[in-house]
Amino acid sequence: MVEFAPKPDLRPANPHFSSGPCSKRPGWSLDQLSDAPVGRSHRAKVGKSKLAEAINLTRDVLGVPADYRIGIVPASDTGAVEMAMWSMLGARAVDMLAWESFGAGWVTDVVKQLNLDDARVIEAPYGALPDLASVDFSRDVVFTWNGTTSGVRVPDADWIPANREGLTICDATSAAFALDLDFKKLDVVTFSWQKVLGGEAAHGVLILSPRAVERLETYTPPWPLPKIFRLTKGGSLIEGIFKGETINTPSMLCVEDYLDALKWAGQIGGLKGLMARANANLNAIESWVSQRDWVGFLAKDPTIRSNTSVCLTITDPRVTVLAESAQAAFAKSIVSRLDSEGVAFDIGSYRDAPAGLRIWCGATVETTDVKALLPWLDWAFEQEIAALSAAA
Repeated sequence: MVEFAPKPDLRPANPHFSSGPCSKRPGWSLDQLSDAPVGRSHRAKVGKSKLAEAINLTRDVLGVPADYRIGIVPASDTGAVEMAMWSMLGARAVDMLAWESFGAGWVTDVVKQLNLDDARVIEAPYGALPDLASVDFSRDVVFTWNGTTSGVRVPDADWIPANREGLTICDATSAAFALDLDFKKLDVVTFSWQKVLGGEAAHGVLILSPRAVERLETYTPPWPLPKIFRLTKGGSLIEGIFKGETINTPSMLCVEDYLDALKWAGQIGGLKGLMARANANLNAIESWVSQRDWVGFLAKDPTIRSNTSVCLTITDPRVTVLAESAQAAFAKSIVSRLDSEGVAFDIGSYRDAPAGLRIWCGATVETTDVKALLPWLDWAFEQEIAALSAAA
């Protein structure tokens, strides 16, 4: 293969740009988890105190209102979203917003699993947002704050009225700790700590407003609820869930890892510090893209562009003229080449998304590593263009 550009001299110190599980915080090591009460019951005093500390630090870093409950739940963000939908939906009609894979998944669950006939689906293609002005807040509303697979986020919460009648259920898994969530506009917030804070997988966080708690305590869905979804008993909220008494057995090693990440967040300035790091990473890519004609953002509108799951498309006409399968193969070749060089792992676009690249830019990623990666993207693209020309 002809190489008409030399390899860049500088490599990212940390090549972990996966969109989940995401890169560990700078300076992380297993030694940081030595205080984890492994081999102990999570219901022992030491276990419950660790879980309660994780809840309290989550409140502090995110700025969650004092009257909102925070619980640690099973099955990552997916489990938290499903728990909310299965427990609360059906009390009134619902608007489902979808503009990428996970939002579409929630639509499937509501329409085909819960069989809600009064569900209205408001959609947009990858790279865009649906018409937020068309949302009816006399209904419940389910949406993702940041589309992990499309790199598209809502710009803010101004489109949500304070005097809404329905509940807002927000999947915030790639937004929490990187974007400023307006909790007063949100009744249910879910996320996984494996995203922006780089925690270990399998655990979710569920945040409930007083309005959401009222729904739980006054409404019984018509379908059976598995034990793992049950948030009430005898018509009252199971308060223990929101004090560290989890529904099922959590990994205390993972909880310790989350505590380590939360404490690191506090050391770098809390939420503002986390957001600044993610924004700096996005800014580095935006500056680079603005000087290139072979690559662009899937989210063309910068006001809705994610600062965590940054999704890029290949815009060079030598590639866009190809069939979709060939475009996908071209992008995968870039990903494979960078992986084999050890400079970027797991940066391919999501399997259901348009062909391209997806670079995680959350707070645990150093801007110096993002900047070191960018010349490698140019280099890999040129190598694949050379291979494409040679095969023609």
